[in-house]
Amino acid sequence: MLTAQESITAKLCAFARAVHSNNASAKISDDFLAFDLMGREQYEEIGRLVEFDFRRDVSPPDGFFHSERIQNILTRYILPIPLSRMAFAEQRLKAFARENGRCQYLICGAGMDTFAFRNDNPDIRIFELDRPDTQQYKIRRIKEVEYIIPSDLSFVACDFLADDLPDVLQNSGYDPALPTFISVLGVSYYLPLPAMEKMLAGLGAVLKSGQIVFDFPEKIKTAPRIRQLAEITERLGEPMQGGFDPPQITQALQAGGWNVVSHVEPQAVQRRYFQNRSDGLTAFEGIHFILAQKERKNEKDQKL
Repeated sequence: MLTAQESITAKLCAFARAVHSNNASAKISDDFLAFDLMGREQYEEIGRLVEFDFRRDVSPPDGFFHSERIQNILTRYILPIPLSRMAFAEQRLKAFARENGRCQYLICGAGMDTFAFRNDNPDIRIFELDRPDTQQYKIRRIKEVEYIIPSDLSFVACDFLADDLPDVLQNSGYDPALPTFISVLGVSYYLPLPAMEKMLAGLGAVLKSGQIVFDFPEKIKTAPRIRQLAEITERLGEPMQGGFDPPQITQALQAGGWNVVSHVEPQAVQRRYFQNRSDGLTAFEGIHFILAQKERKNEKDQKL
């Protein structure tokens, strides 16, 4: 049964990836382990939650959900963001690994992410950072499905608002000298601007060189579907914050030592991942993807 301590939105995103992987003929991204890691019971429970308008107080405790009743809401509100941001992040990660060889991957707010179990590149050392309660639930599920935890995967409990990231990573095996790729997916929706600035600065302080990818919403009032999504997460007990103006994000990155490499605006997300689809999936207006980079300073710069 769903509990207040476990992130319902993390499970909802895993449900979205599982539905798409199991049913879509043309896949935007393919998390083929999402269903296994969730398990049938949790998969059906999240489906019932969607069917009963995200009302945990009236969602039945057992039984199957009716997929035909939730298809429209899945297509419009639940599937587009998790599928496209996963594709964007993992495409950029693979390019980063090709360019750098041995590297590290920090998955911030990992939730039910399964990349560590789908990864076929032994040069990528993976660190999953998340709240202790969500991480404990995931580890419990990994044991239940009898997955073997890869030797190159470390779980690091972290509260991004309260903890100092360098301190958190100090005893995890993380090597700040190695090129590092960071993903922060689905996190910015729940942070006010000062917390977002603190997080980007903290991540910038962790590594000497590397890249970061994340998604962020524009001001909620400017995009109808974001407003509706905010209402959904409010019902689930995980209220979104107000969103950001794009210049605020650029300034926060620069203050944290990052330079924007690619800012993928909603129209470009549509072209990249949703063009000419026949299933009704479209990119969210008001959702942006960012790829930013922190360059290793040369000796001359360090002396200045």
